[in-house]
Amino acid sequence: MSASLSRPRVGVWLIGARGSVATTVVTGCAAVTAGLHPPTGMVSETPPFTDSGLPALSDLVFGGHDTVDCPLPKRAETLTSGGVLPPGIATAVAAELAAADREIRPGGPTPGDTRSEDELVAAFTEDIRDFVRRHGLARAVVVNVASTEPPAAETPGAPLPSSTLYALAALRAGCPYVNFTPSQGMHHPVAAREAAASGLPYAGRDGKTGQTLLRSVLGPMFAQRALNVRSWSGTNLLGGGDGAALADPAAAAAKNAGKERVLADTLGTVPEGEVHIDDVPSLGDWKTAWDHIAFDGFLGARMVLQTIWQGCDSALAAPLVLDLARITARAHETGLSGPLSELGFYFKDPVGDGPAALGEQYGELLGFAGRLRDTAADRAQEDS
Repeated sequence: MSASLSRPRVGVWLIGARGSVATTVVTGCAAVTAGLHPPTGMVSETPPFTDSGLPALSDLVFGGHDTVDCPLPKRAETLTSGGVLPPGIATAVAAELAAADREIRPGGPTPGDTRSEDELVAAFTEDIRDFVRRHGLARAVVVNVASTEPPAAETPGAPLPSSTLYALAALRAGCPYVNFTPSQGMHHPVAAREAAASGLPYAGRDGKTGQTLLRSVLGPMFAQRALNVRSWSGTNLLGGGDGAALADPAAAAAKNAGKERVLADTLGTVPEGEVHIDDVPSLGDWKTAWDHIAFDGFLGARMVLQTIWQGCDSALAAPLVLDLARITARAHETGLSGPLSELGFYFKDPVGDGPAALGEQYGELLGFAGRLRDTAADRAQEDS
């Protein structure tokens, strides 16, 4: 038996499995595995994670839920025409895209769906369990990469948001869970109680890919240099599914909460200013973020720092999703449970207790990699 067949395989179950991020995740994993592209942006492929026992990219099996029916190969073609994926990649990994697409099951609730919340959770749970059984997987990690939801009411009897239905399904299927979106998911009290009793690890929320990544670097700089930030304003222009979803003011407010939290945690106060999000459909999966920072220097000298971030959301997010799936799977394998605060490096609004500055978060992540590496070494010694 070859080494690739002898290693346990790990499932990655994507909520929003036919979206831009998920399609880029599946395409990118296949392309890197085949040696067609380097693993740029994947921290889990850097030296600190060597020998830490993470599942290999070639051992990942993809599936998921979605409410749309556009096949992954077709979605990949669209992303190629939009400049998100390089020419020829979708064709080169067409078999892997088709295999993942066969594992995507209908999500919900959709308009006209008469199933109760319990019935939906039961159906989603069985989909995940069936995926694990059929592929003989050692475990599976559920990752939410769906569009942002508006905040849901948490009053007794209020409908549960879809993200929480999926989070409950992950728990009941015995799978660790990662929320890469600002949607409630495991944060809803109903799911939070079940998560606390599940013994499973989980991480989130809201992946830190652009503007907030930069804020988590600049905020500590101002604080450490004792410079007084008077105002910090920002604007985001984005298209695609995220742009359409965030055109809803309630959904945008959920997104902006994480951006504001980073400033509060790194500066010790929230300066004047707001973040505005504008839907520009013609941008597709590309986004532009502007920040205008007004600050005081020595003797009250008034100064300004302005930044412009232009990038592709899917290409920024996909390597992080692969990192999180691999690291969370390894955490589950080692018996860890509860919030993985060491993964705060990846999120705007991380679970658990941990630092907010990116440099400190990176230190926590490297420490976590070291603990995983020590566990892998101990197991290898036991097996020898």
